[in-house]
Amino acid sequence: MLSTGTIIAHILLFISLYFEIFLLVSFFEKRRDLRKQGKKDSTNYPSVTVIVPCFNEEKTLVKTMESLFALDYPKDKLSFFVVDDGSTDTTWSLAKQYEQHPQVRLFQKENGGKYTALNVGIESATTDLVGCLDADSFVDPMALQNIVHRFEDNKIQAVTPAIRVYNAKNVIEHIQVAEYTFSAFIRKVFAFLGTIYITPGPFSFFRREVFQHIGPYRHAHNTEDLEIALRMQTHGLKIDNAHDAYVYTTAPGTLRKLFKQRVRWIHGYLENAKDYRSLFFKTSHGHLSMFILPTATLSIFSAIYFTLFALWHAGVMISDKIVEISSIGFHTPRLPQFDPFFLKTESVVILSFILIFLTIGLIMTGRYILDRKIVFSKDIAYFVFLYSFIAPLWLAKSVYNVAFSRKTSWR
Repeated sequence: MLSTGTIIAHILLFISLYFEIFLLVSFFEKRRDLRKQGKKDSTNYPSVTVIVPCFNEEKTLVKTMESLFALDYPKDKLSFFVVDDGSTDTTWSLAKQYEQHPQVRLFQKENGGKYTALNVGIESATTDLVGCLDADSFVDPMALQNIVHRFEDNKIQAVTPAIRVYNAKNVIEHIQVAEYTFSAFIRKVFAFLGTIYITPGPFSFFRREVFQHIGPYRHAHNTEDLEIALRMQTHGLKIDNAHDAYVYTTAPGTLRKLFKQRVRWIHGYLENAKDYRSLFFKTSHGHLSMFILPTATLSIFSAIYFTLFALWHAGVMISDKIVEISSIGFHTPRLPQFDPFFLKTESVVILSFILIFLTIGLIMTGRYILDRKIVFSKDIAYFVFLYSFIAPLWLAKSVYNVAFSRKTSWR
């Protein structure tokens, strides 16, 4: 008879597999739309403001601005607002070198958080579209045109980009390369389903009327990009994704930095999920309410459960081995020999391997979306073999913070 823990593991594995298969089927149903969404020649160029919020970004601000100046877009239609949010390094002095630039306006304010810096820019913007670019990110020259093209559909109120890791060097950064590729696939499918619930800081754009209609950014537990997307969903405002609008972000290069960033993200998701709990299981919001948000929430607790489940079984095995050694003594182990008769055939093991291979397939599909290539790389290998060991660390910490009302900091 199966134990309660094993039954729960089966249920969670089934939900995980169902979710990934659902995404894959949804993608193949809509994959022809990828070709239709390519860049088209257009003489219609709406005016655009890009807000660059800065706090202690002396190492990356200049490169960020250079990438913006290199955008392939009519210069008279494009403005850049650099908002210094009370930096304590040389960020402001670096920003001042652009004060005479015809496309640039500078703003300086006391530190109040990223959302306040964004709102300063929004209040001063008069253009058709308003977007933002984190000061540690860089854009492809064609990114803005590929985003603006999506706004030719009058129903679209916001567009998100395809975010990629810039210049990955170590294992931690390569893991994130695969993770962001996986996210590119998910974000594209979510766009097909009308269920995008995050408008990332790096180069998401909005019609200016969106802020007039639903209000400016909010603190939102240090995840303002998630909150405003959920707020748009509650108002029935459509969000699209431009999979060919490439933005490169500087990924955390150490486990400590990655841990802190992900705790903020997951903690922010859980807190915003509580704030927008009325979205859950509401048929009027379709897949987002009935499937995507509940599954995304459950996945956090599933990952923690599977980690504890694996640790428990590892502990039982070690305990059994200790009892065996104490009973019959220690014997020098023989060299391992392969015998298919002794392969584990428990359904949990088989389902787990299916889930792993399916996840690899989704990552490779994400690579196809981004590069039109299907390649198994070291990024995927690092992700498969290491991510499942480190992700539960920040997932558990985030749940703990929410349970005990612990706050998270931006840095």
